[in-house]
Amino acid sequence: MPASMPCRLMTRLAGAALLLTAALPALAEPVKITFLGIGDIYNFAEEDGRGGFARLNAVARAERAANPNTLYLFDGDMLSPSLLSGFDKGQNTIDLTNIVPFDLAVPGNHEFDFGPENFLEKMKASKYPWAAINITNADGAPIDGLGGVTVKEVAGLKIALIPVAQDSSPQTSTTGDLKFLPTVDTAIAAAQTARKDGADLVVGVVQTDMSNDRKLIASHAFDLILSGDDHSYATAYDGVTAYVETSIDGQFLSPVDLMVTVEEKDGKREVSWVPNFRFIDTAAIQPDPETQGKVDEFAKTLDTSLNVEIGITENALDSRRNIVRTEESAMGNLIADAIRAATGADIAIANGGGIRGDTTYDAGRKLTRRDILTELPFGNKTVLTELPGAQVLAALENGVSQVEKGAGRFPQVSGLTFTFDRSAPAGSRVSEVKVDGQPLDPNKVYKLATNDYILGGGDGYAALGGGKVLIDAGNGNLMANDVIDYITKAGKVTAKVEGRITILGK
Repeated sequence: MPASMPCRLMTRLAGAALLLTAALPALAEPVKITFLGIGDIYNFAEEDGRGGFARLNAVARAERAANPNTLYLFDGDMLSPSLLSGFDKGQNTIDLTNIVPFDLAVPGNHEFDFGPENFLEKMKASKYPWAAINITNADGAPIDGLGGVTVKEVAGLKIALIPVAQDSSPQTSTTGDLKFLPTVDTAIAAAQTARKDGADLVVGVVQTDMSNDRKLIASHAFDLILSGDDHSYATAYDGVTAYVETSIDGQFLSPVDLMVTVEEKDGKREVSWVPNFRFIDTAAIQPDPETQGKVDEFAKTLDTSLNVEIGITENALDSRRNIVRTEESAMGNLIADAIRAATGADIAIANGGGIRGDTTYDAGRKLTRRDILTELPFGNKTVLTELPGAQVLAALENGVSQVEKGAGRFPQVSGLTFTFDRSAPAGSRVSEVKVDGQPLDPNKVYKLATNDYILGGGDGYAALGGGKVLIDAGNGNLMANDVIDYITKAGKVTAKVEGRITILGK
């Protein structure tokens, strides 16, 4: 167990381990245990006839009906971002998952997008338990209502669920003073302890990226890992550990059946199994009627206020994830221009990860309020600060420091241009920065518009701190509203890719 783990958290793990110590008899015959994992489900409705909560709930009901020995597990990210969550801070996702509750839920980084207080409220409103062994209060004390290692006895088997959150959450969300212990080390230590104390199966329910997933798999401390965060679908089995990356928005699901045999040999309990991965394309699933009724209510609520046209785009706009996180985009330029105009700033920086539409708009498209709120669902505020050019440069360096990973910190800019070299070491990539056509002066103070999230250090933007804040979050407008107003006043969108960002070393 990591030396940095607080004593109180060790006590929580030890307390859970005590539940495992009671010996169980060998099973008379093999038992099938089904695990259904889901993560990264944001939008309440289907998209192109696939995904959404109504289809997810239909699958969960069917799996439980087919096999009462089913565990339905959530591995993070639903409270944000989505169009409706921008209004209700994720309550819609709680309402919809309460219809078919999880057996256990792990908070993802997006559970904290509206602050830790909102997460605690939503946790209390849930009809299912939340848990994460690596999140504590600042002093190391457990968070009231947030569980730890969870032991389920299913068909005579002791199953230890190891719930682990993403330790990078403080850099990617608004976690306040909550403390996040290392994802990988904490998870492996807890899994090894659970195994030592008699668990028949050890299952990781984790919210972390694939690089960490690989480390967890390689540890062979787990029988099964259900992981979210990467927005992709994957299954794997190396002969020891089975793995599922649980897709996005419930589009593709993979229940895993383990046919478990337990034998007593020489006084030892030996557990054996082989995974059966099943693939479900939810386009073929009939939506759960009860859930669909709630979904339809939410859709009507949104339609009235959001389907209002605000202007026509003269050029194509692109908000695809792989574009806004790696290069200049017309959508990024529009957003950055809008917040610069709203504040009278010299320059503006918007983090690409805050642009979430993941789509394209053809020239001539009539844009609506819905379009902009879909692009900017987080409820971030436009803020204005004064910073010397040296800090602006440092902010840009941070913005391109993880471009090869597609990190959300990538800067979409207004009022400035710059060049960066992807092949150069992080921290030394940016050059030729110009503001209004003039070289950036490291000593000159510039008015910089951005959003409250990265001004507070989100996405690694510590360089934006320490300046004189002219408009803070309490006095700033919603970014989405500033963009809507910008388009409405002009009656059109003229943004295009125009050479604000030059990339070398592709």
